[in-house]
Amino acid sequence: MAAVDNKRQLKIKTGVVKRLSKELVMYEKEVTDGEAKLVQMKESGQDAYDIKKYTEVVAESKAMVPDCRNRLKKAVQDLDILLEDTSLSEAEEYKAAQEIREAVTV
Repeated sequence: MAAVDNKRQLKIKTGVVKRLSKELVMYEKEVTDGEAKLVQMKESGQDAYDIKKYTEVVAESKAMVPDCRNRLKKAVQDLDILLEDTSLSEAEEYKAAQEIREAVTV
């Protein structure tokens, strides 16, 4: 029964790491795209209110990057703990978790 629970936890933690790594990439992309658009808005002389509001949007995205990075670090640590249990090393879930762990850098 414990092996089934470990397999299930491994699958869940692997999914969490995968999702958070994608989320982090998207937030970072959102920040760079937003900053570029902000520069373009300033250069084209758009309304000051629009620039101010878009600046707030970019600031929100910037604030999410460290938060998401911290959540990803925690999820990777949790996954590493589960990967220490080598009794599941032949399981498909274990191999998938190892692949994700090797692909994700924190």
